[in-house]
Amino acid sequence: MHFIPDTQIEIIHPDLERGHIRHALFDFDGTLSLIREGWQGVMIPMMVKVLQETPEAESEEGIRHVVTEYVDRLTGKQTIYQMFQLCEEVRKRGGKPLEALEYKHIYHNRLWERIEHRVGGLKSGAVAPDEMLLPGSRALLENLASRGVSLYLASGTDIKYVEDETAALKVGGFFAGRIYGALDRYQDFSKQMIIDKILKENGLRGHELVTFGDGYVEIENTRGVGGIAVGVASDEEKRAGIDDWKRNRLIQAGADLIIPEFREQAVLLEYLFAEGRFSHR
Repeated sequence: MHFIPDTQIEIIHPDLERGHIRHALFDFDGTLSLIREGWQGVMIPMMVKVLQETPEAESEEGIRHVVTEYVDRLTGKQTIYQMFQLCEEVRKRGGKPLEALEYKHIYHNRLWERIEHRVGGLKSGAVAPDEMLLPGSRALLENLASRGVSLYLASGTDIKYVEDETAALKVGGFFAGRIYGALDRYQDFSKQMIIDKILKENGLRGHELVTFGDGYVEIENTRGVGGIAVGVASDEEKRAGIDDWKRNRLIQAGADLIIPEFREQAVLLEYLFAEGRFSHR
């Protein structure tokens, strides 16, 4: 592991086959969008309350530990999987759970109370789109598009919200026809399915795909097909610097590089495309 000099770009696997990228996949929440920053502070308390009401509930501290562990572990997958786990935890404690989809709708309603003003502000023009994007996001998308790279978006958030929020952020055009999100028929979507689709439809070799994400799933899935995985260890609240918990988790998932956000995207792309000082000798 080492850093590119004078940057926060950390190289985990220096033996990458660079310079051949044709397609790029992005996670959404926490990777590009900051609209849902703080979602864990909605989901975890909701689940703790549900489990506290079960017949065999342990202490609040014990429940919170359990919930935090599985919420973190399942981040990056569709939200419904966290709700499936909640149902299982209710049953373990002698309770009778609601349907997972019902829990998901309760969560979305509570999250909307937290973020409604953000989305409304974007749509009204009161909030500038770049204030709700990770710094450097738009420049990165523009830079990749100018190189002829095809851009895809795949999110564990429901597709209707992803499409609405990409439009509000004015980035949907970069991904025209290539935006994917969670479905009520959850079996019909996964990030692995999207990665496989990109590779198959375009006849790609693994190193021709780069993925940018702050979640375990997209990094692990990309590494599994031999793609280049850029872990975005974003501090969503501060909009700068590294979140150490994310960094460690992304390295465990197999990230090839770790970055805090996209402020240094010019150097990042020079490295990924093996240009300038990073050209192959």
